[in-house]
Amino acid sequence: MRKLPPLAALRALEAAGRHLSFKRAAEELAVTPTAISHQIRLLEATLGQTLFERRARRVALTPAGQKLYPTLRDSFDAMAQAVAAVRVQDAGRAVTLTATLALTSMWLVPRVAAFRARFPDIGLRLLASDDVVDLGTGAADIAVRYGKGPYPGCRSELLLQGRFAPVCSPGLGLRTADDLARHALIHFEWRHMSEHTPLWPNWFAAAGRPYSNAGGEIVFSDETHAVQAAAAGQGVVLASLALVANAIASGLLAAPFGPVLDGAGFHVVTPDHLAGDAKVTAVREWLVGEAAAVAGTITTPVA
Repeated sequence: MRKLPPLAALRALEAAGRHLSFKRAAEELAVTPTAISHQIRLLEATLGQTLFERRARRVALTPAGQKLYPTLRDSFDAMAQAVAAVRVQDAGRAVTLTATLALTSMWLVPRVAAFRARFPDIGLRLLASDDVVDLGTGAADIAVRYGKGPYPGCRSELLLQGRFAPVCSPGLGLRTADDLARHALIHFEWRHMSEHTPLWPNWFAAAGRPYSNAGGEIVFSDETHAVQAAAAGQGVVLASLALVANAIASGLLAAPFGPVLDGAGFHVVTPDHLAGDAKVTAVREWLVGEAAAVAGTITTPVA
């Protein structure tokens, strides 16, 4: 019997040591920063050693942590490669693609039929989650992530730039920003926010106008539901033009005016240990091609 600390605690140390951040380690492992801190303290208590120096905005490995981290990093890399080698031997396996709930619903699902027609021999499994799925555990093979990166241990490529503008049903007849006063502002809850998150107050500031919700407000926990409400004529949502490009082209939605706010980008992310996997490569190249086609159809509303 090997006398080892809990695996979860070792994974927490490896991720926190690689990022030098409990917050980013938590995002990678789909837990809370508090959970990472708890696992680290459990490991420190087990070993009788302090492994991290806690500083105001970051953490740093102590000499004991620096001694332990490289071995853990190499061990987890070796396990990931071994798992990948076994999985690649399964010729009939499906490629699991993970993405946010909104991107899966509005962007990927309408394109699945085209993928199957082009690659009839590749099974595609969609894993929709707003939590970051760890590509090193075998839960998913490839991801589309919204953010700025970097993504350690992975190859990433920008698919679509996140640009946001007011979007509504054409039936509302909006022509200028003055028309917003007659309609509800539709909001959705962002998982991670910063001062640059494309929210309605930021849009009004960019438009040089005081924030006004004279027409009322509707808040959804899910981005997809917010866009569906806008399509149903319930109000105006600040939506990603990339995700609603098809709906705008079909006339279901309209983006009548700007300004347009820049957000982060959608990136296709593949782990380094699957760089030579033919099926994963096919899915990545297909995503890049679809994104290039969409980018050419996006029109920027005029302020």
